[in-house]
Amino acid sequence: MLLLDYITNHYDSYEKMKKEFSISIPDDFNFAYDIVDRYACETPEKRALVWCDDHEESRIFTFADMMEASNRTANYLVSQGIRKGDAVMLILRRRYEFWFFLLALHKIGAIAIPATNMLLRKDIEYRNNAAGIKMIITIDDDPLQEEIDAAMAHSPSVEILVTIGKDRPGWLSFSKEYPLMSPDFPRPQGKAAAGNGDIMLLYFTSGTSGEPKMVQHDFTYPLGHIVTAKYWQNVQDNGLHLTVAETGWAKAVWGKIYGQWIAGCAVFTYDMDTFVPGKLLEKIVQYRVTSFCAPPTVYRYLIKQDISKYDLSSLTYCTTAGEALNPEVYNRFLELTGIKLYEGYGQTELTLTIGNFPWSDPKPGSMGQPAPGYDIDIIRPDGISCDIDETGEIVIRLDKGHPFGMFAGYYNDQELTDAAFRGGLYHTGDTARRDKDGFFWFVGRTDDMIKSSGYRISPFEVESAIMTHPAVLECAVTGIPDKNRNQIVKATIVLVPDYNASRELRREIQQHVKQSTAAYKFPRVIDFVEELPKTISGKIRRVSIREKDAAETVCL
Repeated sequence: MLLLDYITNHYDSYEKMKKEFSISIPDDFNFAYDIVDRYACETPEKRALVWCDDHEESRIFTFADMMEASNRTANYLVSQGIRKGDAVMLILRRRYEFWFFLLALHKIGAIAIPATNMLLRKDIEYRNNAAGIKMIITIDDDPLQEEIDAAMAHSPSVEILVTIGKDRPGWLSFSKEYPLMSPDFPRPQGKAAAGNGDIMLLYFTSGTSGEPKMVQHDFTYPLGHIVTAKYWQNVQDNGLHLTVAETGWAKAVWGKIYGQWIAGCAVFTYDMDTFVPGKLLEKIVQYRVTSFCAPPTVYRYLIKQDISKYDLSSLTYCTTAGEALNPEVYNRFLELTGIKLYEGYGQTELTLTIGNFPWSDPKPGSMGQPAPGYDIDIIRPDGISCDIDETGEIVIRLDKGHPFGMFAGYYNDQELTDAAFRGGLYHTGDTARRDKDGFFWFVGRTDDMIKSSGYRISPFEVESAIMTHPAVLECAVTGIPDKNRNQIVKATIVLVPDYNASRELRREIQQHVKQSTAAYKFPRVIDFVEELPKTISGKIRRVSIREKDAAETVCL
C-alpha cells in the first residue's frame, strides 16, 4: 500500500492518533498518477475495482487495468477538445466507466462534476450554466437523456454529449471510440499540469434557500480521505470495501475510490437496478466483502432480513453515516451479526469530521469524536463555546489552518463562502451536543434541511415544485420522523380559494411534484390548512410546524 508515503505513524489509541496524525502533501499531487499509476507500475495485478450488476455481468479491474483504461479515456476526452480546467458532468450511476472518466479528468486537470440520474431538465439547465459545463457523459438511460436533450436549448456552454451503451442521435458513442484510443497518456508538464490548488471536483449540494451550492475541492482532497477509509471505515490492505452510494453523490468518493485505494484496499461496486436487501446480502457473501458502509436506512432494511441464511464471515467491520443512527438499529444489527456499527459525520464540504474509531467501543447513536486535523467546537449563537450536554452549532476552528480535505469554497460565490467561514470558523449549519467523554451527539440542522433515506432534501426545492400546481396558494415543507426513512417530507399547504381539500387533490399534488423534480423529494404527507404560521415580517415559521407535529406525536 502507498499509505506510508503520506503518513508515518501507527496508532494504538484515539488520543495518540488525534495528537500525532499528519499528512505529507507533495507538490502537484495527482491521485490518478501518484496512486493509481504507481500501483500499476509496482504491483500491476493488485485488485482495484470489483464490479457486478443485476444482469449477470461482472468485471475485476487491476490497477494496471485502471491505468490503461484511464489513459485511453483521457485520450478520448482530449480528442474531443477537453482541456485543463474544463467542466465535465458525469451521470453514470454505478457503471465502472465512472472510474475511467474520473481518473482521466484528473490526469487532464479538468473538473469532474458527478451528478445523479434523478435530475430533470431544469436541474440540468441550472448546473450547465452555473458551472459552465462543456461536456455531459451518461449511460444509455432514455428518460435521463431526454431531459438532457430538452435542456440543451438553454445550455450554451455544453458542446458535447457522450453516451455509454447504445447509440443516440446527436450524441457521441464512447463505446465505439474507446478501443481505438492509445493506452499511453504522458503526464502533463508545466502549465498544462494540474496544481494542488486547482479545482478537481465540483459537487452541487442543496441548501434550504435558493439553488444548490457548488462545493469545490482541489487536487489534495483525496489525501483527506485517508482518515475516512483507514481510521474510520478501517479498510485493510488487499481487502474489499463496499460503500452503498451511487456515484452522483459525494459519499461515493468517500467510499469508492480515494482513501480506499491509498490504503491498498480494493473497492466493490454493485450496480443494482433497485435496492433489494436480500440481493445486497447475496453480493456481500458471493464476493467476500470485508468492510461495509451504508446509511442507517440500509441497515434498517437489512435487520428485517433472515440474516442467518447468509454467510457473512468475511465481513469484519461496518460503518454508517448520512443521518442519525437509531440505537435500536445498532443493537439489533449487533445481535444478528456480532458486528458493531461505527457511526461517522461529515459533509460534502469536508471529509470524515467526527467518527467512532476502532480503538474504543462506539456509543450507539453518537457521531463519535473529532477526526484528526479537525479542531471541532460547539458554540452558542453568540460564538461562546457550549457547556457539556448543551446544544449548539458544530463549527471548525481554523486558526491553526484548514483541515486536510476541507473544501476550497463555493464556486463563483464569494459571498456564500465568506458567510460559511465567518469569524475564523467554518459553520456547518448542524447542531449537536458534546458529552463529558468528548463524544458528539447529532441534534439537527440550524436550517430546515430534510434527511430522508440518506438523501438531503431542500424544502425550497420541493416548495418550488409544489407552488407550480394551480391549486396551491402557499406552502411550507418540513420533515417529520419516520422509523424507516429517518424523515419523510411533509407539505403544509394553503389552497387557492376556488379549490377544496380532498384525498384526490392530495394525490394529484404528489404526482405533480414527482413530475416536477426528483421523485424522492415528493411529500408523502400533505396537510391542508387555512394559513401558515409567519413572523411579523411575513416569513413562514417552519419551526412552528415542526413543534406542532412533535406535540401531536407525543399526544398520540
